[in-house]
Amino acid sequence: MPLILGMSILLGCQFIGEILVHALHLPVPGPVLGMAVLLVGLMVNGRVPAGLRTSGEGLLRYLTLLFVPAGVGIMVHFGLIEADFWPIVVTLVVSTALTLAVTAKVMERLTRSTPRDPRDALREDRS
Repeated sequence: MPLILGMSILLGCQFIGEILVHALHLPVPGPVLGMAVLLVGLMVNGRVPAGLRTSGEGLLRYLTLLFVPAGVGIMVHFGLIEADFWPIVVTLVVSTALTLAVTAKVMERLTRSTPRDPRDALREDRS
């Protein structure tokens, strides 16, 4: 029963996301908005229900299989990809470099503001 409840929560959030996308004419896929709805629900709840955890772990176990249709789609439409090969490569390289740079800067700031040793925080409070 918990597995059915967990899958129902996941599908319900996806359905709510689809409804919101169509009602508000948003340029976002419904499942993406559904995952945002799920995130908000989990934050409000404060914990992950057992059924949802079981369902999520089951789906994650087979996550690699979900990439098979995308790989087949790439092979089927390889002619379209070949026509725009260099713009795709440049976009991938630039976006990856930008993501790495932003992640490094965020990490640098977070580690600078957080004491490395908890005893350092105590020493700063005493002085």
